Amino acid sequence: MADRSLEGMALPLEVRARLAELELELSEAANGAAVVRCRLQHSEGAPRRTFRSAHIGVCDVREAAARERVASTAGNRPLFYFRFGVDQALPQERRAPVTPSSASRYHRRRSSGSRDERYRSDVHTEAVQAALAKHKERKMAVPMPSKRRSLVVQTSMDAYTPPDTSSGSEDEGSVQGDSQGTPTSSQGSINMEHWISQAIHGSTTSTTSSSSTQSGGSGAAHRLADVMAQTHIENHSAPPDVTTYTSEHSIQVERPQGSTGSRTAPKYGNAELMETGDGVPVSSRVSAKIQQLVNTLKRPKRPPLREFFVDDFEELLEGKLWTRSMKVAYSILHKLGTKQEPMVRPGDRVALVFPNNDPAAFMAAFYGCLLAEVVPVPIEVPLTRKDAGSQQIGFLLGSCGVTVALTSDACHKGLPKSPTGEIPQFKGWPKLLWFVTESKHLSKPPRDWFPHIKDANNDTAYIEYKTCKDGSVLGVTVTRTALLTHCQALTQACGYTEAETIVNVLDFKKDVGLWHGILTSVMNMMHVISIPYSLMKVNPLSWIQKVCQYKAKVACVKSRDMHWALVAHRDQRDINLSSLRMLIVADGANPWSISSCDAFLNVFQSKGLRQEVICPCASSPEALTVAIRRPTDDSNQPPGRGVLSMHGLTYGVIRVDSEEKLSVLTVQDVGLVMPGAIMCSVKPDGVPQLCRTDEIGELCVCAVATGTSYYGLSGMTKNTFEVFPMTSSGAPISEYPFIRTGLLGFVGPGGLVFVVGKMDGLMVVSGRRHNADDIVATALAVEPMKFVYRGRIAVFSVTVLHDERIVIVAEQRPDSTEEDSFQWMSRVLQAIDSIHQVGVYCLALVPANTLPKTPLGGIHLSETKQLFLEGSLHPCNVLMCPHTCVTNLPKPRQKQPEIGPASVMVGNLVSGKRIAQASGRDLGQIEDNDQARKFLFLSEVLQWRAQTTPDHVLYTLLNCRGAIANSLTCVQLHKRAEKIAVMLMERGHLQDGDHVALVYPPGIDLIAAFYGCLYAGCVPITVRPPHPQNIATTLPTVKMIVEVSRSACLMTTQLICKLLRSREAAAAVDVRTWPLILDTDDLPKKRPAQICKPCNPDTLAYLDFSVSTTGMLAGVKMSHAATSAFCRSIKLQCELYPSREVAICLDPYCGLGFVLWCLCSVYSGHQSILIPPSELETNPALWLLAVSQYKVRDTFCSYSVMELCTKGLGSQTESLKARGLDLSRVRTCVVVAEERPRIALTQSFSKLFKDLGLHPRAVSTSFGCRVNLAICLQGTSGPDPTTVYVDMRALRHDRVRLVERGSPHSLPLMESGKILPGVRIIIANPETKGPLGDSHLGEIWVHSAHNASGYFTIYGDESLQSDHFNSRLSFGDTQTIWARTGYLGFLRRTELTDANGERHDALYVVGALDEAMELRGMRYHPIDIETSVIRAHKSVTEC
Repeated sequence: MADRSLEGMALPLEVRARLAELELELSEAANGAAVVRCRLQHSEGAPRRTFRSAHIGVCDVREAAARERVASTAGNRPLFYFRFGVDQALPQERRAPVTPSSASRYHRRRSSGSRDERYRSDVHTEAVQAALAKHKERKMAVPMPSKRRSLVVQTSMDAYTPPDTSSGSEDEGSVQGDSQGTPTSSQGSINMEHWISQAIHGSTTSTTSSSSTQSGGSGAAHRLADVMAQTHIENHSAPPDVTTYTSEHSIQVERPQGSTGSRTAPKYGNAELMETGDGVPVSSRVSAKIQQLVNTLKRPKRPPLREFFVDDFEELLEGKLWTRSMKVAYSILHKLGTKQEPMVRPGDRVALVFPNNDPAAFMAAFYGCLLAEVVPVPIEVPLTRKDAGSQQIGFLLGSCGVTVALTSDACHKGLPKSPTGEIPQFKGWPKLLWFVTESKHLSKPPRDWFPHIKDANNDTAYIEYKTCKDGSVLGVTVTRTALLTHCQALTQACGYTEAETIVNVLDFKKDVGLWHGILTSVMNMMHVISIPYSLMKVNPLSWIQKVCQYKAKVACVKSRDMHWALVAHRDQRDINLSSLRMLIVADGANPWSISSCDAFLNVFQSKGLRQEVICPCASSPEALTVAIRRPTDDSNQPPGRGVLSMHGLTYGVIRVDSEEKLSVLTVQDVGLVMPGAIMCSVKPDGVPQLCRTDEIGELCVCAVATGTSYYGLSGMTKNTFEVFPMTSSGAPISEYPFIRTGLLGFVGPGGLVFVVGKMDGLMVVSGRRHNADDIVATALAVEPMKFVYRGRIAVFSVTVLHDERIVIVAEQRPDSTEEDSFQWMSRVLQAIDSIHQVGVYCLALVPANTLPKTPLGGIHLSETKQLFLEGSLHPCNVLMCPHTCVTNLPKPRQKQPEIGPASVMVGNLVSGKRIAQASGRDLGQIEDNDQARKFLFLSEVLQWRAQTTPDHVLYTLLNCRGAIANSLTCVQLHKRAEKIAVMLMERGHLQDGDHVALVYPPGIDLIAAFYGCLYAGCVPITVRPPHPQNIATTLPTVKMIVEVSRSACLMTTQLICKLLRSREAAAAVDVRTWPLILDTDDLPKKRPAQICKPCNPDTLAYLDFSVSTTGMLAGVKMSHAATSAFCRSIKLQCELYPSREVAICLDPYCGLGFVLWCLCSVYSGHQSILIPPSELETNPALWLLAVSQYKVRDTFCSYSVMELCTKGLGSQTESLKARGLDLSRVRTCVVVAEERPRIALTQSFSKLFKDLGLHPRAVSTSFGCRVNLAICLQGTSGPDPTTVYVDMRALRHDRVRLVERGSPHSLPLMESGKILPGVRIIIANPETKGPLGDSHLGEIWVHSAHNASGYFTIYGDESLQSDHFNSRLSFGDTQTIWARTGYLGFLRRTELTDANGERHDALYVVGALDEAMELRGMRYHPIDIETSVIRAHKSVTEC
């Protein structure tokens, strides 16, 4: 067999020897070794070879075999091939381009942090270094960061490794074919020629701009059908190791002898020679495969790359492009659905889901859709079910009405599957029928069926998707006329000829890759070699190797591909790029691509690359190809360049500058406008008015070869595809509409087009335009680059305070330290500030490989921005500089002069408004039967009640189970107070007026100790005891209050006494400095000789100590007269009598809580049911059950208690109702607090327990402060509490503006209860101390008989004392002495009527002056900021 093969071929001796060795090995092989049979067949003098292989997958035509090609096969070689790039990184014999050692050296260099040549510019780098050097000489404009602790642990990733995700699945492969398929009918070819001819001739009559595009490729266009009929789709992939497979899986591929023998291949151009149009010799396919098999067997066994191997290679061997396209067209029209109800009709949209390493299948499916008159929608392969990018694509498919998706077999296998094996519905996608377009899944059309081919018209040919700046996906429709005209224009502009070889590195599903590699190449019968992105990751030099191997004339690349080639080229020899006549740079519109072009030319100019070969182009999905630099033969003509001032570009003007300046941008031209097109530049904002010659604007084109519309979006289509540029006078420049390209630039001398940026990358900060790519280039020019991954950096803008702010996010290398990273971040901020004169709002570094990626490996910008706004980036280093970028803050508010004394009139008016003052009922005019009024001191009231009603129960204490733990009658309290007085006088040796600290838990002992101090003439101070589980934090506060109050004695229980002297306490405070500690569990049994009676009601009764929210410890003095007046005012407001029962769930240590717990029952005689708040932690329903059990009408609680009940009992209302809980008897439920009412909490509480009988009007609030413990308290009579809505922005300026509910920036404020009897309040200006008018915001001043006497301090700050407790108005009523509460609020007269029959004055509290923050003249309250933070996310809860 081998001899017969050798007889028919003139092979060198070396090849004959290798074949002999091969035959010997195969003859001795066991277990069914692979058998290679080579037969030489002749048909009309043309040799034909068939072979059998042991499961040979994709075979590669190597350079060794290419040199041995025979000339006799030239006639069988088709002029249009579609080759698929192979992995040249695999070791081979006789191959120089890449060796394993060179590949490893390449990876090591990339791991060391190499430069990203996409943004490299020596001039710009020097400018950045000069800017940083200047910063060292002057004061830093931005703060140098200090070392911080990382928020998350960084993950490791190989340094500078491109992302692993690609649009292809693991099973993706490519196939190669060589055999001739059955010839297509002549009728089909004639119809196709007729269609192309009519399309071209018909398009010439549409507009005059199309006529010029026919000069370059008219002849090629008329033969497109014949080309498709003779086209081979050939894919090159990695060679498999055939020694790893057995012969039982062998596949025999044979062809009938008459299939091609009776037919001579067409001869186009110079194809009759032994070489192709590119000068590549043509060899026998069989000899190449035998040589490949020899080389494979010589190497040790090595598994092939899965990504480039597919075991079903027979499919493409059987058909050509025309045949497969016919099958696809017939199948989707007749094999989907039923005959009566087909799923796809002409004009419907169909999705094309193909990986980037299978151009052959995509090409057949695309042209099959065109033949079936179905609109293809090429999209990316969805990576995961919830992939963010594919979700937006799914919305596009839904709007297009797509129900069928065409895909390849390998891609279909790689899609996510459900447990049942079905492809699940992706998030946001419509329900799709997945149809595989491989040959075994297609039906052969009948002989009498041909596609309906008609003249080219304005029907949609295909839809290309576009991703917007915000992440949304739009579909750009391209008509059939525009498709053909665009191919013809590219043919003329690029000078394409038949049989040229083009290497395509771009994505063939969209943009430049689709236009050149799929469409124009077919029209011109070109040989296309496709290099997928996944192969570029493995071998970045693969595209250059293919250019050298096939002597390609054209290559379509991006700046990234040139940069990767620069990194890996050093170990390569025998690189010759002299065959290139055109190197198309697809992203040439990026101003920073000039650096990659220059660097690539400098390195490869010695390899045969010419300067005039580099042809950058500008394109957009809407306008297709906008401009492209034409290839020329004149090497002396330099390309157009301009050095522009970057500062001028931010204002939209062109200013030529010199390269010596720091902030300059060097741009290159992207050639001339496409043939038959007209271009102009309009202002990007507002009316499309023509720009002047020195202005930057958005480029607009008027041509046939453009997109038509955004599918389904008529409004956006009109704004983009139907633009009529106007002159300064308002007249349109043309009757034909222009299309916005989305590119910013200008038309320079000689008609050259210059692009300086894109509309999607534009950031307008303080009226100046900045391009995101410019910011990226400046950041990447900062050296040393050891901290972040180049190419993994995102720049975008966020809206802060009505203006855009720049945010930079980059992936940090895992081996960089925090300190070094912060130093680099600081230098980046300095460089951007110097070069761009703009501040950066935030610079964040995230762990490696964590930013969202696009299917081709880039950063998904919109998703990164969304993660930043959601707070889900989880950066490891952050540098926020809002003070350097937020420059549009309002000027500090100029406060207007206040109203003077001359404005005060007799009618209590201020500037035409009523003075904001109100008062409660007058105590002197109230007649009641209060017997306690005749006593001046509470101690006397207790003695009187012990004599008159000795067995009347005053206090009842409940435990956590709701049972009575203890109770006190009048006489029991009196006797116990006497014993405590005896102990103070005998054991403590205290004198009249000494201070005694009462450290008791909430209960009866605290009350008895308080009255015992009054009986002994001492001054009590109630102190919260330390928490046993948190002594280190709570005990120092107790010690501080004892020391500040100058207590001579400390009374407590036996348990707390041991706690104060414990070892844990000694570790927190100095226990030796405690005053005398008395244990009241062991009281004497004798009575005092006499009970002390104060000589003056104004003497000190007790001290009230508390810690404010700002951390200040303040103690106020309460006299006997103020205490009695206080109790009487509460009695009258709440109508408290001995027959009433009041439930109290408050902390009894300060403020109104202490008064209600200890004092009011003795004065009013009512029974107080005491419920310690700590007991609710174990039984949240304790308070409400007690209210229901004792049928309480009045109850008092705190916000913490109400919140505990709301959260703890939210799901137990039904069970509580079953237990008999009834709140219908509750008349008043008052929340005691010193703050603005929490409306949300009170409303939630009322709504939750409404079903248990609680009336919403029963829930109210009170208001008190340090100078007056209770100013407002909702009583039993009077109108319900009112709620108003005010403008929050006006409050910042100390103004009150009422708005409707639900208005923007509205803030609800609830009335803080009714003013207590004997209390007068007025609203005054806190700075001028002048009275304010009604509904004006000011400080609340109070005048009352139960005002505190002053602060109790060791040093006696008299200035603070007089300012807070003895203030007078600067004009008006200057005689009354007022106490300043320190709270902002306003009074508003309502239409309601109070108990006296007068109109009710409501007091609304806004917040404390000490807590408010004043920024630039505006006042902000912490509670408003906290509310905004809580509403920002559902996971944020109150602390």
